[in-house]
This record gives sequence, structure tokens and C-alpha cells, in this order.
Amino acid sequence: MGNIGAQRFLPTEVSLPALREAARRCEGCDLYRDATQTVFGEGVPDARFMLVGEQPGDQEDQEGAPFVGPAGRVLDRALEEAGIDREAVYVTNAVKHFKFTPGGKRRIHQKPTVGEINACRPWLEAEMLLVDPEVTVVLGATAARALLGPDFRVTRRRGEPVPRREGAYYVATIHPSAILRAPDRDEAYAGFLADLTVAARTAASGVMGPGAP
Repeated sequence: MGNIGAQRFLPTEVSLPALREAARRCEGCDLYRDATQTVFGEGVPDARFMLVGEQPGDQEDQEGAPFVGPAGRVLDRALEEAGIDREAVYVTNAVKHFKFTPGGKRRIHQKPTVGEINACRPWLEAEMLLVDPEVTVVLGATAARALLGPDFRVTRRRGEPVPRREGAYYVATIHPSAILRAPDRDEAYAGFLADLTVAARTAASGVMGPGAP
């Protein structure tokens, strides 16, 4: 089928429940063929914080919910330590289906292509429009490409509030799964927590960067 894009699968009614239901039938790219199910975003519709990752992992694909696997547990811990209520955020991914290759008993995560990211973008744009968060935490390079464009580099601009609209910002950081793969997990986690703390401060008092009091 190729990448025809998700636009024609969007519902006429623009609401999060309607989007979630419509996304179950999305065939905007070929990833739906092998994935167990669509994993749409979850959380409060008027969240101050929106967290955008790459794609569902193996456990998310099976359970049908975002960030419920090992990376999600890292995220939960960091959100709590940064003072961000996990129950008061909206979490989603740039790509809504799990991309993988078989690896014996395990399914090995594969990075989405640019075409797959672009095909899925209408879902993410609709979520952003409806939730309209004060701070969007961009988790990793795939989410950054979807939201901030191909020239944005997380490694160079992580932890920096980037204006989205008046009174709303993006804050990019690494994906929590990168912490699990890092040679020094403690160091990687400390950097991740620092970035989330910037996001929390930005929502609390407008734009305040890493050096703000």
C-alpha cells in the first residue's frame, strides 16, 4: 500500500475519543499490518503537559497504552521527581504502531522511517490542537523530527524552552529508553531529570531556562 498517510482516516468529529476510535482503523502506512493494535495517546484532555515519544514498544503494543513498559517506568519516576503529576499529563507517540523485526522470542524495535513519521503526523497534529498544552516535552529524535523539523538536534538543544505559540513551549530531551541503553545510567537519568525540571519550571512561571532561579 505504501505511505498514503493518516489524513483520510481522521473523523469528522474532532475530539479525543473520536480520534482514538478512528485511529484503531488507520492504514495510513504499512505498520498496521504487523502491529497488534494502534496505540493512541492517553491522559487528561486539558493537560498542561504533553509528552511525545517515538512509537509504542513491545509491551505497549500488547496492552494498547503508551509508556507502560520499562521506559515508561523510568518516565514515571522522573516525572514524580520533577514535580509533574503523571495523572495530569497527556502522553502519546509520533507514530502509533509498533515497528519491529522478529528476533526469536522477542520483537526487536526498529526506528520509524521519515515516511512513516509523516504518514502518522495528522494524528499527532490533531492531538496537539485539542490538548493545546502549555509545555510539550519532546522525547527523542523521532518526536523532535515530527514536531520541530529535520534540522532540530536534541543533543544540542535539549532542556531549552522553544516557543510553540504565545505562552506555550516545547522542551526536548532524550527518550527514556535511551537511559536504559546508556553506559552510565545514573548520568543519563540525571540529565533527563534536569530537562524535565526545566519543563516543570517553564509551565510554572513562563519560560525559564536551565540557568533561571
